[in-house]
Amino acid sequence: MKVNVTTDSGEGKVGLGCGLDWNLTWHTENPDFTQCFQNTVLVWIPCIYLWACFPVYFLYLRCHDRGYIQMSNLNKAKTALGLILWIVCWADLFYSFWERSQNFFLISPTVLGITMLLATFLIQYERMKGVQSSGVMTIFWLISLLCATVIFRSKIILALNMGAEVDAFRYVTFCTYFILLLVQLILCCFPEQPPLFSETVNDPKPCPEFSASFLSRITFWWITGLMIQGYRRPLEAKDLWSLNKEDTSEEIVPGLAEALIIKPSQKNYEASLFKVLYKTFGPYFLMSFLFKAAHDLLMFTGPEILKLLINFVNDKHAPNWQGYFYTGLLFVCACLQTLILHQYFHICFVTGMRLKTAIVGVIYRKALVITNSARKTSTVGEIVNLMSVDAQRFMDLATYINMIWSAPLQVILALYLLWRNLGPSVLAGVAVMILLVPINAVMKAQMKSKDNRIKLMNEILNGIKVLKLYAWELAFREKVLEIRQKELKVLKKSAYLAAMATFTWVCAPFLVALSTFAVYVKIDKNNVLDAQKAFVSLALFNILRFPLNMLPMVISSIVEASVSLKRLRVFLSHEELDPDSIISINFTVPEGSLIAVVGQVGCGKSSLLSALLGEMDKKEGHVVVKGSVAYVPQQAWVQNATLKENIIFGREMNESRYKRVIEACALLPDIEILPTGDRTEIGEKGVNLSGGQKQRVSLARAVYCNADVYLFDDPLSAVDAHVGKHIFEKVIGPKGILKNKTRVLVTHAVNYLPQMDTILVMSDGEISEMGSYQELLKQDGAFAEFLRTYANAEQSMENSGNLFVKQTLGLYFPRLKISIFNRQLSNSSTYSRETGKSQHQSSTAELQKPLAEKNSWKLTEADTAKTGRVKATVYWDYMKAIGLFISFLSIFLFMCNHVASLASNYWLSLWTDDPVINGTQQYTNVRLGVYGALGISQGLPGLPIVLLAGGIFASRHLHLNLLHNVLRSPMSFFERTPSGNLVNRFSKEIDTIDSTIPPIIKMFMGSTFNVIGACIIILLATPIAAVIIPPLGLVYLFVQRFYVATSRQLKRLESVSRSPVYSHFNETLLGVSVIRAFEEQKRFIKQNDMKVDENQKAYYPSIVANRWLAVRLEYVGNCIVLFAALFAVIARNKLSPGLVGLSVSYSLQVILLLNKKIRMSSELETNIVAVERVKEYAEMEKEAEWSIEQTAPASTWPEEGKVEFRGYGLRYREDLDLVLKNINVTINGGEKIGIVGRTGAGKSSLTLGLFRINEAAEGEIIIDGINIAKIGLHDLRFKITIIPQDPILFSGSLRMNLDPFDQHSDEDIWRSLELAHLKNFVSALPDKLNHECAEGGENLSVGQRQLVCLARALLRKSKILVLDEATAAVDLETDNLIQSTIKSQFEECTVLTIAHRLNTIMDYTRVLVLDRGEVVECGSPDSLLQEKGIFYSMAKDSGLV
Repeated sequence: MKVNVTTDSGEGKVGLGCGLDWNLTWHTENPDFTQCFQNTVLVWIPCIYLWACFPVYFLYLRCHDRGYIQMSNLNKAKTALGLILWIVCWADLFYSFWERSQNFFLISPTVLGITMLLATFLIQYERMKGVQSSGVMTIFWLISLLCATVIFRSKIILALNMGAEVDAFRYVTFCTYFILLLVQLILCCFPEQPPLFSETVNDPKPCPEFSASFLSRITFWWITGLMIQGYRRPLEAKDLWSLNKEDTSEEIVPGLAEALIIKPSQKNYEASLFKVLYKTFGPYFLMSFLFKAAHDLLMFTGPEILKLLINFVNDKHAPNWQGYFYTGLLFVCACLQTLILHQYFHICFVTGMRLKTAIVGVIYRKALVITNSARKTSTVGEIVNLMSVDAQRFMDLATYINMIWSAPLQVILALYLLWRNLGPSVLAGVAVMILLVPINAVMKAQMKSKDNRIKLMNEILNGIKVLKLYAWELAFREKVLEIRQKELKVLKKSAYLAAMATFTWVCAPFLVALSTFAVYVKIDKNNVLDAQKAFVSLALFNILRFPLNMLPMVISSIVEASVSLKRLRVFLSHEELDPDSIISINFTVPEGSLIAVVGQVGCGKSSLLSALLGEMDKKEGHVVVKGSVAYVPQQAWVQNATLKENIIFGREMNESRYKRVIEACALLPDIEILPTGDRTEIGEKGVNLSGGQKQRVSLARAVYCNADVYLFDDPLSAVDAHVGKHIFEKVIGPKGILKNKTRVLVTHAVNYLPQMDTILVMSDGEISEMGSYQELLKQDGAFAEFLRTYANAEQSMENSGNLFVKQTLGLYFPRLKISIFNRQLSNSSTYSRETGKSQHQSSTAELQKPLAEKNSWKLTEADTAKTGRVKATVYWDYMKAIGLFISFLSIFLFMCNHVASLASNYWLSLWTDDPVINGTQQYTNVRLGVYGALGISQGLPGLPIVLLAGGIFASRHLHLNLLHNVLRSPMSFFERTPSGNLVNRFSKEIDTIDSTIPPIIKMFMGSTFNVIGACIIILLATPIAAVIIPPLGLVYLFVQRFYVATSRQLKRLESVSRSPVYSHFNETLLGVSVIRAFEEQKRFIKQNDMKVDENQKAYYPSIVANRWLAVRLEYVGNCIVLFAALFAVIARNKLSPGLVGLSVSYSLQVILLLNKKIRMSSELETNIVAVERVKEYAEMEKEAEWSIEQTAPASTWPEEGKVEFRGYGLRYREDLDLVLKNINVTINGGEKIGIVGRTGAGKSSLTLGLFRINEAAEGEIIIDGINIAKIGLHDLRFKITIIPQDPILFSGSLRMNLDPFDQHSDEDIWRSLELAHLKNFVSALPDKLNHECAEGGENLSVGQRQLVCLARALLRKSKILVLDEATAAVDLETDNLIQSTIKSQFEECTVLTIAHRLNTIMDYTRVLVLDRGEVVECGSPDSLLQEKGIFYSMAKDSGLV
């Protein structure tokens, strides 16, 4: 049946079906659609959209339930309107039945009605699933309204057209329909209230993202509140929102951890890390594919519309509205492109952020379960690197990975359009491009030297005290600079390659255009280069630049990420294999008994405890421990928390028990001394506690937790004899708090053995004897023999008042977990175990606490965030570091480059406007020649090289300064500053200065000049634009200033909240055996999650702020495009097509440029902070000069070794009391002096004063007639030798550890090793003197390390020797040897010994007794015993009298 369709325009045209009538719609001053098209296509578009979305959206909602939203007025209104819309459509349908009109009048209302019902259903379904604002529906209402607007306009035109008859009913229904759509759209812009029972209800600062409306979400309007706040005043951590639930560690990590932390049983099953990550993050990330594809397609609309615009300007008969239509279309496409692109970026960045959270969480959890043997394969530095560098790589990858398919897609599309435009001559351009790509594909230099440098820095910071005492700073500075030199070499290489790449990158687009145009005009005389061809091609070439450049970056990013993936996989599949030190052991411990384990150094005592803890790897057999375990390691581990938190350790608080424990562990006097009692914060690694205090805190922690089995790894060696006695009686012994528990005590002290229930004697990893004290004596084995010798010796010596060492059996087992981090001394202000109270306390002891208000006292300074704008001086400092000449030269070259680039494009526009005569242009050759010359001059080759060389100067200069300044800082600085902060400066900030800042500066300057250039061109073409560009410029500046204030602060907050993540991680690695023994893993994991979330809380808003900014700025850019095109259309009669092409193609570039410029300027500002932070340490206080020429003493000084203290006083900080006061002592050359005193009497302070670690507050110290305050520090410290309490070794050869300056011959070194009784040990090593010591000397036992320190002293052979309780960790025989060596080798030297164990100093010339910082007794040991003073009572406590 043939339907006659009569169009209402009165023409009476008969058409078959429906179609567009081009005369009606296009070639007319007043366009309109045909009636049939309006009634079908325009009605169906929204319906098709909604039905297409429905299945996917429905499934999505089913899976993502956010909770139930109560019915609100808003919701009721939406639903009611939906139903009314349905009624209106069906009214139309019934009217059509009644009218019996054509069939499309039936189909359309039916379809529309059903769609409206679907929409109403979705409104309700969304409410039930907790969607507060729906994108799908908003878009649906928008499309419907747009289609309806077209119909509405046409109906109005029709009604105004006098002769046409009007269908009143349909008019009314349509108007109703139109108004209802408008209202629905407006309602859709408002969000619903939050769902019931959602987290947001009880969250104090919920993130407004999910409660924001759809429009607010796509334009990132919801963050504006935070931006305003940040603009008014610098943001603080408390202003930040909580993380969204799906971004928190507890949501992300557990699933991954289960999949990734590989159980030993499934060793063969290589968990594909990539698969696991994909499963976790894939679905969310897939959305970015769609956005990216849509954006790529939209990108090509610009050049196509440009083509139409140029045609329009050429065609003088085209109706005006077409020009406006193109302009509008250009603007709309640009805006859509903006919105889509930033949704895509947002998804990528959020995925990246989640990836980082996941990786950090998984690494942390793994670190808690990996065995010691596995732990040795990854140093702390490497693991921290996994968390920082490798996690960062994954974040970067997330933003790039889509380019793998997107770049080729863009290239193919661009080439296709170019081919359509210019034909085969495009191939010339493409060939040039492909030739230039490999130059860009330069891989990044390896990270190896950086890792080494950080590792070395870490050790230097941990052992800084030793470096200062030995005056070794220069040797280590050289070592660091040597590594740094290698690093800079690599940097330089990559800088030159990058310079080449930059050169090609600057010239590439130009060379491509040049070759293409040259080939095009040369092939054929009739090929005319007109505006359309030239500028559309240029626009397309500009698009092409991006993917071709990105590809190498993406590929290198993928390679880097895969390396990181490998490193991660290795770490996550770590397992355990350790040569067993305990050969065969069988023993059972009855409940509630007290057991001692004794034996010589390295016989496996600590290993036995480890086996009980399940820390060692069992070769065979099994260990069963009944009940819970508490463990006191040999080297106390203290957390950076308050004293109380350290003792309670996550258990619930029980006041009376806590008091009992503190008293039993002899901590009361210490708490009195601390500034805020037990709420005093304890620094990293227990910096502000002495060794003995740390040990007692560690003990108190174990006692408090009330376990069933107690394992003590020699806790008494670090405390004074009388304190040891107190602790044994009150805690460990038969009458102590723990009398009903099972206790295993590893000990050296013979005097406690009679009170034990059982004694295990170990030798070479086997239990050689076992039984009670009496039984072992009866058995008359080795133990009894050995006991008798020492006991008799003790008896006889006690009688003569001259006792020998109590500590019979040293204990240390080298390959064991507990020793792994033997780095107490690291930055501790303490020196002797019990004695040197660190500064803060001994000094505040005198304050006796009334002054220190509770909780006010903080020891470590957190990494602080600077506020406000980065000062101009920082940029100036950076320029000075580069060199001012080079800086200004770079800027000048940049200007030249951009002027040339503008000129070449302007020339092109003149060329395209050349008149065409007989099908050809006249001056092709001249035009081409000049164009080429101008273009080549763009890539002034000197330009990038100048900049990058400058960058390297700056890096070298700034790092050298930082290193020098840190090494010159006084000890107090290292105590206050957590090592994490310093390492952060040396790794992150220096890395930024090395590799991030130079390219950013380059891009910043480039984009700045580009934007200015584009504006100039637009003004040249259409001077009227002068009205618009300044206001837009102001908006732009305002938005940028507004943004930078917030973004900079967020970046600072983020980097400040990053430090605690690393510090906590370091701390955990040090105390992992304690954490496991107490089964506190869950709590520590939770703490780590909190710290990571805290960091991401600052990172998330900064991503969103970037998107916020980009959307705003691109809209400014879009406006520039709009006005450039609009003015070109308005002035089309005056303008040549060449100028229109030039101006619009430049304006299209502006969007990208503005975006880049703002990114670069904020990047520059946030990264230049690195320079600021590195300079910050340059302004710190310094210690005195290292050497002073004028006052340098003779090289033979001190000849006699006479030390005089005259009225000497010392304080630790300006605001504190004197720790030592009024000390007047003369020590003659060659005297042997013992220094004793109760805890905190100031014994260590005396040595600190002697080495000028702290400068004198009053009085002076004179050595051989020279006042030590007048000479350089190194001159002084090279001449006195100390054997410190905590033996610290650095990783490197044994030789380096003995003689870092290479001053001595090998014979000297061997002789000193022989005297230190290490010769046999060292000569048995495969590498002899070149034996590599591990980080902190982990692969030697503590006793051996102590002997190495002795060998150092013997090598130096100086006149004055200070022993700081140096024999704590060695067994009896070794101690004997050390004492005899010191007696024989240092016979003529002055020896000062700080002693806990009085027996070591009973044969000294004189003894100084200190109390509260004053000398109270002084004389020979015997005369002091007669006086019955303090010395006598101490001797009595130690059982000497």
